[in-house]
Amino acid sequence: MSYSSLAHFVKTLEEAGELIRITLPVATELQITELANREMKKPEGGKALLFEKPTIHGVISKFPVLINAMGSRRRMAMALGLHSVEELSSQLEFLMKAKPPKTFRDGLTLLRQGIDLVHARPRYVKRGPCQEVVYRLDQAQSDFSLSSLPILKCWPHDGGRFVTLPTVYTKDPDTGDRNIGMYRMQVYDGSTTGMHWQVHKVAARHGKRYYERGEPMPVAVALGGDPVFPFSAMAPLPDGIDEILFAGFARKRSVELVKCISVPLEVPAESDIVIEGFVYPGETRPEGPFGDHTGFYTPVDDYPVFHVTAITHRREAIYPATIVGVPPMEDFYMGEASVRIFLPIFKMNFPEIVDMALPAEGVFHNLVFVSIRKQYPWQAFKVMHGLWGMGQMMFSKYIIVVDEDCNVQNTSEVIFRLCSNTDPQRDSIVTKNPSDSLDHAPTIANLGSHMGFDATKKLPGEGYTRGWPDLVKMDPAVEAWADQFVGYPG
Repeated sequence: MSYSSLAHFVKTLEEAGELIRITLPVATELQITELANREMKKPEGGKALLFEKPTIHGVISKFPVLINAMGSRRRMAMALGLHSVEELSSQLEFLMKAKPPKTFRDGLTLLRQGIDLVHARPRYVKRGPCQEVVYRLDQAQSDFSLSSLPILKCWPHDGGRFVTLPTVYTKDPDTGDRNIGMYRMQVYDGSTTGMHWQVHKVAARHGKRYYERGEPMPVAVALGGDPVFPFSAMAPLPDGIDEILFAGFARKRSVELVKCISVPLEVPAESDIVIEGFVYPGETRPEGPFGDHTGFYTPVDDYPVFHVTAITHRREAIYPATIVGVPPMEDFYMGEASVRIFLPIFKMNFPEIVDMALPAEGVFHNLVFVSIRKQYPWQAFKVMHGLWGMGQMMFSKYIIVVDEDCNVQNTSEVIFRLCSNTDPQRDSIVTKNPSDSLDHAPTIANLGSHMGFDATKKLPGEGYTRGWPDLVKMDPAVEAWADQFVGYPG
């Protein structure tokens, strides 16, 4: 299933009992955050919230605000048109193992597994719903600006209002390769924002090439549309894989792309709002503070400045937003879905991996649990180093590796194995690696240390000579006997 607009997704959520409409005026300054934070902290992520009358400095905006739309396992699956994200994971695993179709019958086999690669390729259209209303800020055609959008000030000490759920489109000036990322944007005034792409991000790499060429960098920011778009932007795809291809594959329908009005880029025609503009070489401005997913405010730092040239939108557009802070928040469910869906890619690189989990307490990627089928000494450390070398996994501060019989989705069980199966000096390793720019703990920004723990059973060759004890378990026959009782016998 795919969604033709954010309103289409809202309708689906409401019919499923997953949406609460708030009809009273609520301020975009802090008040929406407070209500959304309370909802996100409820069991299983609460409900999605649609604020029908968000106010900007006391004035009601014409754009409703949708928040916490993907903040539960059920809504995350619904965003992808699935009953469970495991369905997409299974399709991706089948695709990676399958040989390229050579015959019509091979193609039918893929289709029976839900694999329709035809829809992975985008379609280009001349006009789209996202351009039903057009404002050219570079031509002073109207008084419409960023200040007209219900952009949130999330937390009391934030440096201003922040666009929190954007999909940012850039292209490599040398190859033309497209990238879609998700980078927060602090609003400075009606026509400029910060562009928080960290040094490790692909957009920063694109920007570096434009700067070296002395050329302004075109940027487009799409908001809303099919919720698969923001999910694709944050998905841990291998470098060089077009997020639009993944979005088409995931939604089983080709993404329609339309040319922007004022920059040489394309965006999904079904977007609700599009912000176009340029980043100029060498221009930076202080950005922050921002109450971040770490649960702390990230400090002020210099980032590129985005100059808006045009804003287009649907006539009945909805503004999508999220907030981050002390977990669990909406981003936990989005991150968890990414791990579940892309587990086959990790397994392709590390066949010994059984399962992975990023618990909420690890604020997205600071803590990683991995279970493996251990076959040889020090294999756990091999997996740790490999994961630290894969994309954003380089930011994982702590990795705990356990045996395959440990359920990594159960944090209590993992901590039990960590405390029981490790000798701290023998079974831990500390290494240097790039760190998340948002992590306030390292002494130097972007540079830090990471720690791994081998909580697996020790094999000969790993220095353990005492004879590893068996885990206390009941006889399976007795367990089956006990399963016959509804309550206790007697």
